[in-house]
Amino acid sequence: MSFNSMAESIRFFSLQWQILSLTIALLVYFPIVSGSFFKPFNVSYDHRALIIAGKRRMLVSAGIHYPRATPEMWSDLIAKSKEGGADVIQTYVFWSGHEPVKGQYNFEGRYDLVKFVKLIGSSGLYLHLRIGPYVCAEWNFGGFPVWLRDIPGIEFRTDNEPFKKEMQKFVTKIVDLMREAKLFCWQGGPIIMLQIENEYGDVEKSYGQKGKDYVKWAASMALGLGAGVPWVMCKQTDAPQNIIDACNGYYCDGFKPNSQMKPILWTEDWDGWYTKWGGSLPHRPAEDLAFAVARFYQRGGSFQNYYMYFGGTNFGRTSGGPFYITSYDYDAPLDEYGLRSEPKWGHLKDLHAAIKLCEPALVAADAPQYRKLGSNQEAHIYRGDGETGGKVCAAFLANIDEHKSAHVKFNGQSYTLLPWSVSILPDCRHVAFNTAKVGAQTSVKTVESARPSLGSKSILQKVVRQDNVSYISKSWMALKEPIGIWGENNFTFQGLLEHLNVTKDRSDYLWHKTRITVSEDDISFWKKNGANPTVSIDSMRDVLRVFVNKQLSGSVVGHWVKAVQPVRFMQGNNDLLLLTQTVGLQNYGAFLEKDGAGFRGKAKLTGFKNGDMDLAKSSWTYQVGLKGEAEKIYTVEHNEKAEWSTLETDASPSIFMWYKTYFDTPAGTDPVVLDLESMGKGQAWVNGHHIGRYWNIISQKDGCERTCDYRGAYYSDKCTTNCGKPTQTRYHVPRSWLKPSSNLLVLFEETGGNPFNISVKTVTAGILCGQVSESLYPPLRKWSTPAYINGTMSINSVAPEMYLHCEDGHVISSIEFASYGTPRGSCDRFSIGKCHASNSLSIVSEACKGRTSCFIEVSNTAFRSDPCSGTLKTLAVMARCSPSQNTNDLSF
Repeated sequence: MSFNSMAESIRFFSLQWQILSLTIALLVYFPIVSGSFFKPFNVSYDHRALIIAGKRRMLVSAGIHYPRATPEMWSDLIAKSKEGGADVIQTYVFWSGHEPVKGQYNFEGRYDLVKFVKLIGSSGLYLHLRIGPYVCAEWNFGGFPVWLRDIPGIEFRTDNEPFKKEMQKFVTKIVDLMREAKLFCWQGGPIIMLQIENEYGDVEKSYGQKGKDYVKWAASMALGLGAGVPWVMCKQTDAPQNIIDACNGYYCDGFKPNSQMKPILWTEDWDGWYTKWGGSLPHRPAEDLAFAVARFYQRGGSFQNYYMYFGGTNFGRTSGGPFYITSYDYDAPLDEYGLRSEPKWGHLKDLHAAIKLCEPALVAADAPQYRKLGSNQEAHIYRGDGETGGKVCAAFLANIDEHKSAHVKFNGQSYTLLPWSVSILPDCRHVAFNTAKVGAQTSVKTVESARPSLGSKSILQKVVRQDNVSYISKSWMALKEPIGIWGENNFTFQGLLEHLNVTKDRSDYLWHKTRITVSEDDISFWKKNGANPTVSIDSMRDVLRVFVNKQLSGSVVGHWVKAVQPVRFMQGNNDLLLLTQTVGLQNYGAFLEKDGAGFRGKAKLTGFKNGDMDLAKSSWTYQVGLKGEAEKIYTVEHNEKAEWSTLETDASPSIFMWYKTYFDTPAGTDPVVLDLESMGKGQAWVNGHHIGRYWNIISQKDGCERTCDYRGAYYSDKCTTNCGKPTQTRYHVPRSWLKPSSNLLVLFEETGGNPFNISVKTVTAGILCGQVSESLYPPLRKWSTPAYINGTMSINSVAPEMYLHCEDGHVISSIEFASYGTPRGSCDRFSIGKCHASNSLSIVSEACKGRTSCFIEVSNTAFRSDPCSGTLKTLAVMARCSPSQNTNDLSF
């Protein structure tokens, strides 16, 4: 290949690399700018790719849901996405958050969509806006506002006039909002693509012909809004001609759209999975994820989005269900708090850089040349004319064998392909990246007891220490929540009502009360037979608690399961109380409007002398929610109005209790979490902000593998972690919700817990580990250096390097281990092998200590000697990051 060909292949990447640092710096100092973000441009497409401003583009997209973070977090999340190689941010639009009451719109706080889009534009990134308005997303009711189900005659997501009227009204509202704010690309904004509906193909058959008609209507309605950008439908094989159908899944390299005139788009690359209460935690290995992405671009893909790049938190009662946990971490490249998850983030960053090196060739070719290299090995070659003249070439070499490496010949050269991997050759000669070779660091998250802020003078916080754990406070107040009917706004009805029809999802809780009269004959009958009467309900969801005379008889948990609960009555009149609870409304499937909550089928009391009692024929008094909820005792404004009493340290755990205390904000900038492992089940608020539901429920003991093998197709139960432990114990408290001191924490506890053992902690990537071999490919950044571009440096002459970096506001404070030679072990368990350069620690310390980031060349030259000639050497390093004390810390 000529020098011009190589230069053309990397010139585009070089320019983007130089722009990256400047853009991130501008984002920090100018997070919101007025006016246009780009020179206005149009977006179209052909069979190969989206065409942006007249040029085909290979695009990497990062999924971020704006309500799952705070506005104060958005800039950092967008910047880290861009640093990681994203060109596009993708988000759903959450109807239930924007129109919680029919006709009353909310575009403030976490739902300030315009602000979020402007931040994306100011960063120089594009936006794919998925209006839906059905989103699924493990979000409560799939993103639909619950009031929608109360419209007479409505049926969701089908050819139904009441539904189509409301859907069109909301979609039009969003498109008009974006147009008025000048946020479409043709106005100089970042929006390049929209989405209507979402994964409708999964349920379309359930609706018959009306489903097919609905698809055509939705497409026509969307196109008629004149947004001026392409629209997509994902998982929609019958998408109309002017709508791009796209793929969702773990792998989409074999996907083909329903027309040869449409590009191959991957709207949801599932890089992890969601978690249910009582479940283990998902983990998708970085090697497999990179393999899936590389295969997608190798086989003709042009737009790929990580679902999720940042998952975030299901604050308040927004988690879907049933039973989805408050964390929406998703094992994403950025964790729930916005910290980088390494090595996934770094490995994907390298992958994206390699793909960008290939972009000139990828967009120049209409289709790849296919070449068989072996039984499970293949190559796809892209050749064409570069934008500025000269030929360009890029190749992907894949080994889809799950077990064995392969040695292949390509263009007269030999290559070794690891199992289940892709090697990327931006110039059709040199390997820039292999998906199974991870050169990125591993970050070990540490959760530390909070350090009080300097100068804190709060007299309300009294931190105690036991077994090196800092508890939040030894001063707690308590308030008993009434069991049963508590207010005047109750009503009585003959029969059992459906839960959502009564609560309208204003609360998780609905009380049902009826009077049961027990005769002396019944008591004698039960004593004689050694039995008790039983509440029997054909089907219920999600939680049912049964009380008799305000005493808890028992609870049933499940999703549309039969409930059988023995009860004890006394002679005479008894109050039977049924408390139904939701733990996230159904967010997936057909006929969501019919799913409901509470009870289905027959409900009866069995075991009476004269036969069963039909509870549906009884007169029931209903009360929505909790008294504490109604009085808003979790808010700063209203909590003092409640009759709190001091909680003694030796108090026994009690059900249905409110607790409150005050705490100071931890020093530093690290994310703050509440450790609620000592509690049972309930909800938490800080300064009136609803942190979410908590539930100390243990995951199954079995199912987690000791070692995770990235090879072979991924599925949600593969490589899971955290078996036999509580599913979630730490709950994110965004720093923007905190004051320097005297922060109000309020908990509602359902099942009994010990608030004295609650602690406030901070999370950081405290430990960094790197392990880089001499055989790793040269640093991707070297492809963009002037020496390589000018032809004065051969990429083969460049040694690999290790890159270590702390999170912002931290520096590498110490090097705990360093060995250049043949070190043994893995992160936090490294040891020196038979071959070791004695100056390893001093070389690495000199390069890294006191800096936010550093590069260490992995070569004999860098370590000034060859500790074992003829042996393949590796550099292993373990470093510690600590909060920075100096604003002028260096990064190299």
